[in-house]
Amino acid sequence: MASRSYSNLLDLTSCESPTFARSGKKMSRVATVAGVLSELDDDNKSNIGSDAPSTVSQERMIIVGNQLPIRAHRRSDDEGGWDFSWDEDSLLLQLKDGLGEEVEVIYVGSLKEEIDPSEQDDVAQTLLETFKCVPAFIPPDLFSKFYHGFCKQHLWPLFHYMLPLSPELGGRFDRSLWQAYVSVNKIFADKVMEVISPDDDFVWVHDYHLMVLPTFLRKRFNRVKLGFFLHTPFPSSEIYRTLPVRDEILRALLNSDLIGFHTFDYARHFLSCCSRMLGLSYQSKRGYIGLEYYGRTVSIKILPVGIHMGQLQSVLEMPETESKVAELRDRFRGHTVLLGVDDMDIFKGISLKLLSFEQLLNQHPNKRSKVVLVQIANPARGRGKDVEEVQSETFTTVTRINQKYGHPGYEPVVLIDTPLQFYERISYYVIAECCLVTAVRDGMNLIPYEYIICRQGTQHLDNTLGLSPLAPKKSMLVVSEFIGCSPSLSGAVRVNPWNIDSVAEAMDSALIVSEAEKQIRHEKHYKYVTTHDVAYWAQSFLQDLERACRDHVRRRCYGIGFGLGFRVIALDPTFRKLSVEHIVSAYKRTKSRAILLDYDSAMILQSPLDTNINAEAVGILNILCNDANNVVFIVSGKDRKTLSQWFSSCENLGIAAEHGYFVRPIESREWETCIAAPDFYWKQIAEPVMQLYTETTDGSFIDSKETSLVWNYHYADPDFGACQAKELLDHLESVLANEPVTVKSGQHIIEVKPQGVNKGLVAERILTTMQNKAMLPDFVLCIGDDRSDDDMFEVIMKAMASGSLSPVAEVFPCTVGQKPSKAKYYLEDTSEIMRMLQRLAAVSELSWTNGTPRAPRGTLIREEEPVIPPPTN
Repeated sequence: MASRSYSNLLDLTSCESPTFARSGKKMSRVATVAGVLSELDDDNKSNIGSDAPSTVSQERMIIVGNQLPIRAHRRSDDEGGWDFSWDEDSLLLQLKDGLGEEVEVIYVGSLKEEIDPSEQDDVAQTLLETFKCVPAFIPPDLFSKFYHGFCKQHLWPLFHYMLPLSPELGGRFDRSLWQAYVSVNKIFADKVMEVISPDDDFVWVHDYHLMVLPTFLRKRFNRVKLGFFLHTPFPSSEIYRTLPVRDEILRALLNSDLIGFHTFDYARHFLSCCSRMLGLSYQSKRGYIGLEYYGRTVSIKILPVGIHMGQLQSVLEMPETESKVAELRDRFRGHTVLLGVDDMDIFKGISLKLLSFEQLLNQHPNKRSKVVLVQIANPARGRGKDVEEVQSETFTTVTRINQKYGHPGYEPVVLIDTPLQFYERISYYVIAECCLVTAVRDGMNLIPYEYIICRQGTQHLDNTLGLSPLAPKKSMLVVSEFIGCSPSLSGAVRVNPWNIDSVAEAMDSALIVSEAEKQIRHEKHYKYVTTHDVAYWAQSFLQDLERACRDHVRRRCYGIGFGLGFRVIALDPTFRKLSVEHIVSAYKRTKSRAILLDYDSAMILQSPLDTNINAEAVGILNILCNDANNVVFIVSGKDRKTLSQWFSSCENLGIAAEHGYFVRPIESREWETCIAAPDFYWKQIAEPVMQLYTETTDGSFIDSKETSLVWNYHYADPDFGACQAKELLDHLESVLANEPVTVKSGQHIIEVKPQGVNKGLVAERILTTMQNKAMLPDFVLCIGDDRSDDDMFEVIMKAMASGSLSPVAEVFPCTVGQKPSKAKYYLEDTSEIMRMLQRLAAVSELSWTNGTPRAPRGTLIREEEPVIPPPTN
């Protein structure tokens, strides 16, 4: 089952481990971990792809979860050993039905039972050969810190909106528990690496236990096809940002190709966190939401999971179910049953439900002796003081209600806190008139779905209950607003579980609603649940994962970053990083150079409110300008007054201000215009509109220039600022529809400027004038950082084919950072731009020492243009 050779299976861990060769040997399936691993080790072992051609012909999905869908039982005979069987209740097993028979499924996860190290090899081999499962054996002490520590003490409470305001509420952040979490995720990554064929297989990681696993897989296989689904809520940014390792987890999740959530609220919170903490923005195209992350598009999937219809139907058909339904029918004859099925934990709202039922009996005496609440309390998945408090409060409340309102032959609340067989739980669904789910926070909760299917019943159950098979089915649901399935159940009575009176009234409403309305609600829910089952969910996720990974093959990928800050750069084949050695070599060979630079955010990363010039940048510009072979221009969106002040010491520097509307040629102090000066009366329309949005958007301001108006929301709340910007864009486009202006959005700005003004005009005039003066450029460097610079890049690329450049010209259109751009090259940030310009300046300085003249040049770009008076102070 193992794929082609991948040695050093523990190459993401810091401990020394053996290297297993894949060919001709039986490979060990056991990974051991000594101690706790740091998340910052082994940062140089990423690669781009596979090391051999794939031989896998069948599509394969590797499903990774905290626990394998396996039940293990120790044999009681003298031989010992283990017996294994599928866990039919496991979602990981159920989703297999939606992937199709043509997809081979391999499971990676841990076992609930502790396996002795001496047995681990044999157990692993048995599970792989019989069940296609790869077990991750976690040392007990490490697993305790991982699961009961970081997962249950930190992530689970936080994701359910419980802040550790005191040691009793989840506990303070413990770095050792975080390290254990990272270590276990590494072990899971190692197990995936044992079986993966990275060029062919899909990997689907499940839930909050394994949120940093995508980083380790992406680190080893840059093009791995990787999906992640979160089964819990994702909290709002105000809650999530309190997590000390918030950035590490976000960046790890972004190493997936597809991230799935149950509801739009959860996805919206995740996107908001990415925006506020990482500065990432998302776009929605043709119904798909995507985040641009270092050249990769991380897709967001919103689809609630469903139930396994086949399993439920088979249990409903069991004789045991029919017998249990008959027993419950007789037991509750003459009573209306309300049903609650919840885990015994603090987020399921059991005590709130009981208090609401108590209120119902108190306010509606006619319901006493007629209505029974059956509360099934499943064992808690976690442990600790909070679980004990929930149990104590539940038992106390049940006892009080039964003592107050009960009498011989009538027990108002039936609490079942012992484990039930699945068919027993199903039987309670069948006889319940209404199902109550009042969790205060829950990721999905499939109890309502199961209830709806069971209320549809079967012919045998209808006979048992004395119902006609042709009679319409009916059901009623009271669900919390704070559970993931609530948006899908449009016919349910939605409640705020914290409002006891409201929940009590909802119970009463559910009991007195007409039979016809119960039927209508049931039909609507039944149609949705049956068409959105677990198979549909899994198939839809796989289809979107295939779409998200479609461009992997044609992209050039390489990894950068250390530890959990690792990420993959994905580039279009025609878009590559500028080689400094290449451009320096070209600079040395050429004699007629055109250099066009955007200063702000291209050469220097500058705050919108910073008015100081960078002395180092000015020094470099002076050296480049004083080279007689160079024509150097600053092409900026800044106003001409600011640029004049900043570059007053650069005598041979040409300047284009306000995106090229104003041009100050080389060796001139007079400003010219690129187009005929228009009337700026439109400012009287646009500025009041911008002022309105400025007053209502804290942190925004208006930058009023001679030819344009810019609304800047760089310092505003990211979400609100972006929302206001969209509204302002629509507003301005409406009121300025008949004016000779262009309204554009940019990096945290909305700009209004005259039509026809762009940086491309400046680039075109520079190249044309050099050609007219017999200075045919053989070297062109153009650097910008945003969409306004694309006009320059486009002009320069077209000039190569139009004859405006030397036939042997070297052309370098370069943008800052990796993003969609018309540039051919990129450099990572402004520091790399400055280092590259320093290298070019050093070449010019060296040429002067070798006797190259620094003679002044004649004025460039002095055509018959109207002279504009200098800006007033």
